[in-house]
Amino acid sequence: MRLPAAMRTTAARLSALYLILFAVFALILVFYVTSLSGRMLVAQTQETIVEEVQGLASAYQRGGLPLLVRVVERRARQPGANLYLIADPNGRVLSGNVQALQPGVLDAVGWTERPFAYQRYGENEAERQASRIGDEDVAPGDMPHQALAHIIRLPNQMILLVGRDLGEPERFRKVIRNSLMAALGLMGLGALLIWYFVGRQALRRIDRMAQASRRIMGGDLAGRLPVTGEGDEFDRLSENLNAMLARIGALNEGLRQVSDNVAHDLKTPLTRIRNRAEAALTGRKRTSEYREALEQTIAESDQLIRTFNAILMISRLEAGYSAETTGPVDLVATVADVTELYEPAAEEVGVALESETPQQPVTISGNRELIGQALSNVVDNAIKYSAGQAEAPKVVVSLKAEAGEAVLSVEDNGQGIPEEDRVRATERFVRLEASRSQPGSGLGLSLAKAVMTFHGGRLELASREPGLAVRMIFPDKTPSAAAGKE
Repeated sequence: MRLPAAMRTTAARLSALYLILFAVFALILVFYVTSLSGRMLVAQTQETIVEEVQGLASAYQRGGLPLLVRVVERRARQPGANLYLIADPNGRVLSGNVQALQPGVLDAVGWTERPFAYQRYGENEAERQASRIGDEDVAPGDMPHQALAHIIRLPNQMILLVGRDLGEPERFRKVIRNSLMAALGLMGLGALLIWYFVGRQALRRIDRMAQASRRIMGGDLAGRLPVTGEGDEFDRLSENLNAMLARIGALNEGLRQVSDNVAHDLKTPLTRIRNRAEAALTGRKRTSEYREALEQTIAESDQLIRTFNAILMISRLEAGYSAETTGPVDLVATVADVTELYEPAAEEVGVALESETPQQPVTISGNRELIGQALSNVVDNAIKYSAGQAEAPKVVVSLKAEAGEAVLSVEDNGQGIPEEDRVRATERFVRLEASRSQPGSGLGLSLAKAVMTFHGGRLELASREPGLAVRMIFPDKTPSAAAGKE
């Protein structure tokens, strides 16, 4: 992955922006923590000096200048960072552990405004050329230490300086600053490396998705976007697009099948209509013969219109779109209406049509007309293919509510459908060999399947030995449950 190519991605630009913001706030944090630690150390130093001043003041009150000098001498000989100095009104050192001070330090009383330079006794003789405070030969740059002090002028005009060396606090502050800088530097380097490698991996995956997309646009409709199995946003995007491609492929396949089926299965009735019209025009015929030819042509045309309406309805349902409205549907009432409608037709061909429904309503959310049409098609097929196939042909329409589903079953004792042909029987215009002698277009079960798919359910075919059981299984989508889910 080339760096310019990586920087053109939105993720890389956002990462770079976040990295810059991180660096800015990290530097602010370093300076803030360093400054805060410095102030805390200075405050601790001042507290230590105040305690020392109080102790020396107590000694001065008890024994005057002689006791104060002895205490200062004793404390000055002890190792540590504290500074002690007693000088005369002219600034000459009388006692203490300080040999030289930065000029002007003893001119004021109270806390020194800023850290000052000084030299201790016993340090680097070459650097100490003066023995008096304020000697012009001692430059501040020649003094290796920095200190903070409190200066007191005694009643006899003697000067008392109590201070503390800042070397240890300064070293501690530098350690903190260097540690923070090193830690933040390592974090920044790690962020750059992670950004580079993760960005390169993301760009590779995008390139693979782009290549797959180009193949699909080039005509490979069976191709799919790569899924790595990591479950991240790229995989979710690929899975959704693959599902969309599969849906588009299914719709294209359905369109191709419809075109082929229309070309093959509708050619025969159109040919019959043409031949009948041509036969009616040849010779001189009676009015009754013309009327019969027209009636047959109208009947064939009505069958063609029903076929095209079924094809249109199936296509709309399979596309997931329907202008029909949905609402509460009582399946018990639907079963009763369809059974009542087909009882005369069943009785005419010697088939007993029965229904078994619960006492309480079974309500789902759906389209009453579509469900009624699907159930009518299934019942019509059951009556048609069970008539004359048994000693007592019988069709039972039953409704049960089980396991959160509404199961609508149509069972007959006819010849049934072989197991290897059940999937194919729900396709458009498919008519098995045993049904070639029966009228129809082969769209009944296909429409029922499309209606069930539209309602989020499924259509199942099962053997009854003898006969066939067609089960229309609706999910638990009662109006109250649907409202609760929303």
